[in-house]
Parts: sequence; C-alpha cells; structure tokens
Amino acid sequence: MNERGCYCPDVTLTDLNRGFRDDEQRQRVQRVIHDRLADDRDPQECRFLMRFWWQLVMSYQEVSMDELSLNVGKPKLDVIEALISAIRSSHADIDTWIATTQRVFPVVQDRGFMAARDDES
Repeated sequence: MNERGCYCPDVTLTDLNRGFRDDEQRQRVQRVIHDRLADDRDPQECRFLMRFWWQLVMSYQEVSMDELSLNVGKPKLDVIEALISAIRSSHADIDTWIATTQRVFPVVQDRGFMAARDDES
C-alpha cells in the first residue's frame, strides 16, 4: 500500500499504446482526458493526468500507477483505472469508457486561455 492507502502493484503502463483500434480512437481518449479530466485548478493532479495522456502514445514509462495513485484524486483515478482495464479488454470497452466519461465529467474551462484572451481585449 502507498501512503494514500491504495494498493498499486507494479503494473507497467507501457503496453497501453498498443491497445487502441486505431489512432483515431486513441486521440478520442486523449481528448477526453485533456478536456474533461485534466483541470489546471489542481496543477499537481493535472500534471500527472497529462503524463498519463502521453503514456497512451509512448512505449517507455512516462508515469506509474503508484505516481497516479499518489497525485490523482479518487474519482478521476477510478476513471483512469477503468480506462486501463478497457484498453486491456476490448476496443468496444474503450468506446464505452469514452461515452461514459463524457456523460459524467463536464468539459473543463481553461482558465489560462480565458485570461490570455481577456488580456487581448
């Protein structure tokens, strides 16, 4: 168990990039992570979610499950774990994950973009 009380076995995430039907499906998953999970109001959580976002493309270890469990809140960690399970199960399960996550998590408002746009006005 880690310091948050989560059991995170040494599970490598380096196989995830090979679990998608095609690049389009992977990009859809990445959009959901970027647009709905990675909220810059929590910079630490956002940083690790974006490292996971990269992990979906990379064959080397960008982030570990232990790092995710220490830095990502329980609701979003549960969603990430469900995605990992879906990737390792079937393409249809990934499509279901996308639809479910889009229903549950609203689009995050990018405060940095909005501030920059307001400064230009």
